[in-house]
Order: sequence, then C-alpha cells, then structure tokens
Amino acid sequence: MSQAQELLVAARALARSGNVGTAGNLSLRLPDGLLITPSGVPYEQLQAEQMVQLDQHGRPMSPGRPSSEWRIHQAIYGQRPEVGAIVHAHPPNATALACLGLAIPAFHYEVAFAGGVDIRCADYATFGTEQLSAHVCAALDQRKACLMGNHGLVALGADLPAALALAERVEQLALIYRLCLSVGEPKQLSAEEMARVLDKFSDYGQP
Repeated sequence: MSQAQELLVAARALARSGNVGTAGNLSLRLPDGLLITPSGVPYEQLQAEQMVQLDQHGRPMSPGRPSSEWRIHQAIYGQRPEVGAIVHAHPPNATALACLGLAIPAFHYEVAFAGGVDIRCADYATFGTEQLSAHVCAALDQRKACLMGNHGLVALGADLPAALALAERVEQLALIYRLCLSVGEPKQLSAEEMARVLDKFSDYGQP
C-alpha cells in the first residue's frame, strides 16, 4: 500500500469514528517533508491521488492545496523526530471540552497514554496560523496528544495506526470525563500514582 493510500484508509476510518465533513486532517512524515490530506475535501469523496506533498519548509511538491493546518504538521515533524504520523480531528466530546478550555486531568490512568499526567488544552488562535501552530506545539511538549482551544484535538504516533488509535482514545477519555462532570468533579489520581502508571506504560503492550 502506498503512503497516499495509507492516508486515505486512515482518513475514512477517522470519518467513521465521528469526525464530520471536511473537519480535521492527517499526515505522514516523508524523508524530505510530509504528505497531508487536502483542504476542503469530504473524506467520503477523497482519493489517494489528492494527497499533497510538502517539503520540510512547507513548500508544495505536488499539485493540490494542502489542509489549512499544514503548519501544525510541519512544526511538529520539525521538533519531534520520533513522530511519523499526525491526526487532527474534531470529535464531539474532545471538541466540547476544548470549547470550554478544559484540559483532561488525571481522573483516569489511561490519560497517561498521551504521554503525561494530563492532556493539555492549547490556547486558541485562528485556524491555519503560525500562532495556532505555536500554541499546539507548546501544549504537546512532552505529550503525544492535546486538545486545541475552541477547535479539536491533535494526536501523534510513530505511524498512522498509532496516531489514529490515540486520537480515538483521547475522544473516549473526553466522553468519560464529560459524563463525570455532568454529575460532579471526578476524583483525580495522585502524582505518585501517575508516575507509577507512566513507568508501567513505558513498555506497555506487545514486545
């Protein structure tokens, strides 16, 4: 499967998970840049040949108009050599928390899947701007995912399946946290317990 086809499969999986219309974008790292979904194309109409290649400076290397959030992807790849794929999405629960400016605290140990003791919410800035890219990169410091104020979420992975799985996990955590808030303030795990969880997650899963 080509990298463009990988992006297409992941984009359609994202749409099936609740991302609506043209919201969000996905990308893959290339040796000399990145491959990203195009701007304004509904995922159900998207074709592999419409993916847009950019060099490491964000300059187009193929026809088409890249997603308006290409700056976020370019900046993350420039700062995070371990990241091979990025998913940006607008699922309802994570987006609802983001619109309230709420981070997801250590109310559940699986918050650690995002790399730390919480899932931060980046400050708001107009979509497609360098300021938004800077806010997102700051919220992702020592993290693999964050919410984006009044916007959505970003999840990082070594590959597309990992980034997509993390985005779906963040949305599930956002749903559970929102349900907790509808009843009261959930109990939070201690810093000591989250340190233990993060240590256990360092080699979690299959070898």
